[in-house]
Amino acid sequence: MPASSFSSFTAYLQALAETPTRIRRRACAVTTSFEETSRLRARSGPEMKQTLRWYDLVGFGVGGMVGAGVFVTTGRASRLCAGSAVVLSYAISGICALLSAFCYTEFAVDMPFLAFVTASNLIVDYVLSNAAVARGFTAYLGTALGLSSDVRLRFTVPYLPSGYNELDPIAVAVVLLLTLVICYSVRESSWLNMTLTGAHILLITFIIVMGFWRGDMKNFVTPGDRNQAGGFLPFGVAGVLNGAAMVYLSFIGYDAVSTMAEEVKNPVKDIPIGVSGSVVVVTILYCLMAASMSALLPYDKIDPEAPFSGAFDQGSAAWRWVSRVIGIGASFGILTSLLVSMVGQSRYMCVIGRSCVVPPWFSRVHRSTSTPINASVFLGICTAAIALFTDLSILLNLVTIGTLFVFYMVANAVIFRRYVVIGTTHPWPTLWFLISFSFISLTFILLWHFAPSGPAKSCLLITSSVIAIAIVQLFRSMVPQARKPEHWGVPFMPWIPFISIFLNMFLLGSLDRPSYLRFICFSAVSVVVYVLYSVHSTFDAEANGHLSHNHEGSIHDSRQRILSI
Repeated sequence: MPASSFSSFTAYLQALAETPTRIRRRACAVTTSFEETSRLRARSGPEMKQTLRWYDLVGFGVGGMVGAGVFVTTGRASRLCAGSAVVLSYAISGICALLSAFCYTEFAVDMPFLAFVTASNLIVDYVLSNAAVARGFTAYLGTALGLSSDVRLRFTVPYLPSGYNELDPIAVAVVLLLTLVICYSVRESSWLNMTLTGAHILLITFIIVMGFWRGDMKNFVTPGDRNQAGGFLPFGVAGVLNGAAMVYLSFIGYDAVSTMAEEVKNPVKDIPIGVSGSVVVVTILYCLMAASMSALLPYDKIDPEAPFSGAFDQGSAAWRWVSRVIGIGASFGILTSLLVSMVGQSRYMCVIGRSCVVPPWFSRVHRSTSTPINASVFLGICTAAIALFTDLSILLNLVTIGTLFVFYMVANAVIFRRYVVIGTTHPWPTLWFLISFSFISLTFILLWHFAPSGPAKSCLLITSSVIAIAIVQLFRSMVPQARKPEHWGVPFMPWIPFISIFLNMFLLGSLDRPSYLRFICFSAVSVVVYVLYSVHSTFDAEANGHLSHNHEGSIHDSRQRILSI
């Protein structure tokens, strides 16, 4: 058996000297469907138990999405971007999430887990967002208990820098408790999630009913201040689209459902229903919540930080008890969101460990619980550590860009996989159309954000749209599909993936500068880790027969290769 690159310091230095050669070799290496379903999966030890059905997946999806996000982003999007038309913003974001879900589902059904190797950068987003949500639980817990603002549930350490000096032991306790739950059994996790999600939906239904009962339909079109813009679209179509980018954070979490593909009894049937069904249910709930909030108050009177509880705090004291109910509902939402996200992040780490991109220790499945216990404990500790120190405001805006980038890549990859078979068809026609469509989409986005308003801008936007549609139609007529999905595939190919590409790019274009700086820094760290560890670990695994050097594998792995490098 060949010596490991990490057997000694001398061996590691020799491996580093061979890094360019090894990168070129591994850049051309893919694994086959057989390897993914047998050899690579076997490296985790005992198989995960197939105990989940479609209703479990819908519960996980709803629980993962309906968290703290909707209680925060709705007020900001309505007050600053869309007004009462925030309902349309949620509908647009829901459509974008559903299209991305279709693309995700084809990979998850055809080859469980392999599609998510490309999304390894989501682990950091999951850890950061889970830490942020855990700290949010402490704040909502105070509201649910009726504590005044003077009662502090966090401890301030004056010696630490601002933003990292408020210790939150309650957040740590919640994260560690949920870590124990997901280590024990995914089935028990599902029952706990279904219970919490059911209670949360009942409370959300209560909020919706109370909002429409107490609200007034004239608030949809009449601002509180007559000097403010009125009507259902006070900020125009641009405001609705900007609002869609802001509220998209509320939909993050449905992709965690697909990471459970190995634990589903009938993936071909259950995963499409679970993923798309959860997105549809959550979109309807979000639109109703936004509508009820708009009925309660004019958009310019909505509290952007606490829109629902703030709406009931204003006015008669007899209604302020509803704020406490909202705090309870938000607390349930945070627990369910945390539970599903922590299940998903451990499955991401498990598959990355199988491919040797990180130490294979993370891929081990416990014999008794049939769960990836090592990955669950490690990521749970990381999440708890960040939740202990880091302020919510620092974390909240840093989690969306990685998710949208992966959704963008998945949409590209599903097209590439359908129309290209390595060794049989030439990839360049498909690549040319994908690059051209992304370029014209980027042109549209830059015009939208930076071109001065007027007839010239409208003409350029319409021209860009016509060119984009023409590119898709030319691709559809000139490039034949090279393969059909074995089980379930994205409908209306290639229109849905191309629309998903555009919508994800548009939402990416609405993010702030710190998000891009974080993404660039994380990408740089990922490259360093890949060069110093991952390429050598996968090279050793290939030499030992655990991975292959095969040019006729699936495009799933080509997508993994592109993102890993």
